[in-house]
Amino acid sequence: MITLTETTLIAAPIDRCFDLARSIEVHLAGNTHYGEQAVALSHGPSGATSGLLTLDDTVTWQARHFFVRQRLTTRITAFEPPRYFQDTMVHGAFHWMQHDHHFQAILSEDSAVLTSMHDVFRFAAPIPILGRMAETLVLRRYIHALLLERNAVIKQIAESPDEAWREYLSQPAAVQST
Repeated sequence: MITLTETTLIAAPIDRCFDLARSIEVHLAGNTHYGEQAVALSHGPSGATSGLLTLDDTVTWQARHFFVRQRLTTRITAFEPPRYFQDTMVHGAFHWMQHDHHFQAILSEDSAVLTSMHDVFRFAAPIPILGRMAETLVLRRYIHALLLERNAVIKQIAESPDEAWREYLSQPAAVQST
């Protein structure tokens, strides 16, 4: 199992950062080059395709990684606004995957409002022996790059001088397909 941690300081209030981190549209904005989409499945768990995720919501992400189209379904398994939420894989290519999102409001030395966004991302590859080699040689770096990219997009949107973040937060709660 691999554990990745990343902390990003964002010059924006905690509520805004928390909501942007659970926005399907923000997630997609950071992964356009992988062709990522939130998809509704005709079989299996129904899930959200837009909006802000909340407790027990599921979403199925479809993207191309390593030249293969992949699907990953996650569920929001813990939710304590605006300080914490967790998503856990319920179906996908990993043996196991869980992502904790922690938020803390802090004041800078000049009394500016900042949010510390701390991610803990844990995963295990599906094949025991080859999987450990893949985790160490390839997946650790690849997943860490995805996490950095996601956090940079959240930071950019949250700090946008033209308040572009408002368009993402005007979305209703996640829409579950039936």
